[in-house]
Order: sequence, then C-alpha cells, then structure tokens
Amino acid sequence: MDHSPLARPFPEIPAIAGAVPRIARAGYKNWDRCDLTYIELDAGTAVAGVTTQSKCPSPEVEWCRNALVLGRARALVVNAGNSNAFTGNRGRMAVEAIAARVAGHLGCQPSDVFVASTGVIGVPLPIDRAEAGLDAAFAAAPCGWEDAAATIMTTDTFAKGAVTRAVVDGRTVTLAGIVKGSGMIAPDMATMLGFIFTDAVIDPAFLQRALSAANRASFSCITVDSDTSTSDTVLAFATGKAGNAPLIDDDSDGADAFAAALADLCLQLAHLVVRDGEGAGKFIRVDVEGAASDASAHRIALSIANSPLVKTAIAGEDANWGRIVMAVGKAGEPAERDKLSIRFGGVQVATGGLAVEGYDEAPVAAHLKGDEIEIGVDLNLGEGRATVWTCDLTHGYISINADYRS
Repeated sequence: MDHSPLARPFPEIPAIAGAVPRIARAGYKNWDRCDLTYIELDAGTAVAGVTTQSKCPSPEVEWCRNALVLGRARALVVNAGNSNAFTGNRGRMAVEAIAARVAGHLGCQPSDVFVASTGVIGVPLPIDRAEAGLDAAFAAAPCGWEDAAATIMTTDTFAKGAVTRAVVDGRTVTLAGIVKGSGMIAPDMATMLGFIFTDAVIDPAFLQRALSAANRASFSCITVDSDTSTSDTVLAFATGKAGNAPLIDDDSDGADAFAAALADLCLQLAHLVVRDGEGAGKFIRVDVEGAASDASAHRIALSIANSPLVKTAIAGEDANWGRIVMAVGKAGEPAERDKLSIRFGGVQVATGGLAVEGYDEAPVAAHLKGDEIEIGVDLNLGEGRATVWTCDLTHGYISINADYRS
C-alpha cells in the first residue's frame, strides 16, 4: 500500500530505560509480516490509560480496565490483524491465555500484563497462534520503536511515532509514543491503539490525571469517519528509571513540564492518525469560537468535521461554505444564523448570515488546493472555543473499507 500523501517520517526515538520492545510473527492473517508486539517492562513500572466509550468493547479493553486499577505493569502485548472483539467467552479465554503465558515467563501476576488487539471484528483470536507468537517474541532480539510501530499497524500506510522531553527535578526525562489508526476513528477517549513510554518516576494516579487531560485535547479531538472503535485504547507506562524525585501531584518539581510534554506527545500522535486517514489527501483543522461553552464549541466542530458533505467538498477543493452552515445548524447547539461568520484559511467568506459581498475567491481556491486546510467558524454568542482535526473523504476510503476483510 502506498504511503498517505500526508505521511510524516518516523522520528529518531531513543531507547527508554526499563522498556524493551520485541516483535514476532503470530500469523493472525495471511500476510508476510510481523503482527505481534511484546514490550517487557521493568518491575516498578507505573501505568495509566484511557479506553473506548463503545458499549461493545473487546475483551482486551475490559482486561485493561480491570488491570489499570492496580496501577502497575510488567508487559504489553499487541496483536494486529484480529481485534478479538465480539467473540464471547472464546475471546476472553484468549486474553487470559496471553496474560498467563507472559506472567509465567516473567514471574509476575497476570494482571501486570496489558493486552490490546486490532483488526477484524467478530473473529476469535486463535490461542495457539498467540502462544506460539509470544514464545517467538520472548526469544527475539530487542527491536527499535519504528519496528514496534510498524508491527501494530493494520490499514495504516506508515509507522507513527513521536518523542518529547521534559526537565523534572533537574533531570531530563524522555517520553516516547507509538500509535496505530487510520479508519474507525471518532474516539470518545482516544484512537485505535496508542502506547506511551517514559523513564520518569511518577505516581500512577498523577500519571492518570495527566494522561486524561492530554487525551481531552488530542485523541478526543480527532475524527476520520465518525465511527468509534470497539478496541480504542491508549496506555502510558512510566518505568521510573530517570531517577527524578517522584511526580506525585501538580506541586511536584517538574509536574507542569511533564504534563506539557505528555500533552504535546499525544497531540503529535493524534495528528499522525488523521494524516493517515483512509484515503486522505488533506489534513483539516476546524476552529470554532464564540460558542455558548467549550463543550458546545466541541460538538459543533465535530459536526463540521464529521459531515460527509463538508469532507467531500474539501476533497473536491470546493469552497462551499453553505455546507459549513448546514453542519453548524444540525449540531443541536446554540447558534444564530445572523451572527454566524465563516472563513477558509485567513479569508472571511460569510458573516452576519450572508456571504461577504465581493469577497475574492481566488485565495480561498488556492488554499483549498493545498494539503493543509483551515476552517474557522465564529458563532458570536459567547466565549466557548474548540479545535478538532479531520481529513477529507475520497473514493480511497470506500475502496479500503469495501475490501477490508478480503
């Protein structure tokens, strides 16, 4: 599969002390590639996470939710090609078998093992392949983060990763993340699968608060197709190898810097998912201001970003601002037609409920020919504001998803 035209190169991500990735070929699908990622974590690793709000979650999501309560981790296993969702007791047994095998290998509790799977829904994960894949991973040499990121992909066209740093207690701590996601992206919490690793010493409760806050401004602000996955999971692991004084709360030395670095990392990863949206040719930023509240602005922005009519207009490079009006009006949020203003890029195209008289469409047309598009809406009602990111809707999306199981 060709890379998305919006793809970004994989960054140089250093080793994270206490987190060792390995990959193997379990053969979950008939493909010539590795599809199992195993990351071993040192004892004492703290963990936090956010999971899908879907009412039909996978057994892996349920397992992670229960394990997160304990706040500790020794390993992560990610299976690609089979989501193991909607598979009943057989699916639960597969997750339990994976956790048990890793726990036996490491001498830890099964609850210290986190499991995630992504791929086709409704097909039980084959336990024999999972166990054989794990045995191969246990014996494999450690790999780099780019290989780990490539192994968790499904319809993704490029491996996605990011790295940030923060000074905590006079020490530089590193935060690295990998993510997969391309379609079924309209998360209520996160994206398809995202995994973050840091060497910082941090209390699990504080890590959870920082991750939840970062998620609200990143993964929960992206959409490709308005569909929320059964498997969406983002997990953050802190190995504690940096030797800083523990981050316990907002008053800890370096807490603000760590939270900012985590937020930056999550936003980078979220943007990469949109850039790899199935069939995407344009990266779209939607800014809404002047709404009754931030929550209202967020819902209006998502209404615009999820509109097939808006997305196809952008794909066709058509400055059809009437479709923006439609999407604002259908959102069910406070709005007044005669106060509404709309812009493409830096050009105001409508205000006061009317097209701007005599506006020059040439710069708008030039803006829409680019691959990074900005849509701005001002409701002129209040102080609420929000930003979401999406991509255009092309025939490529149909082709990928019509043939997904074949």
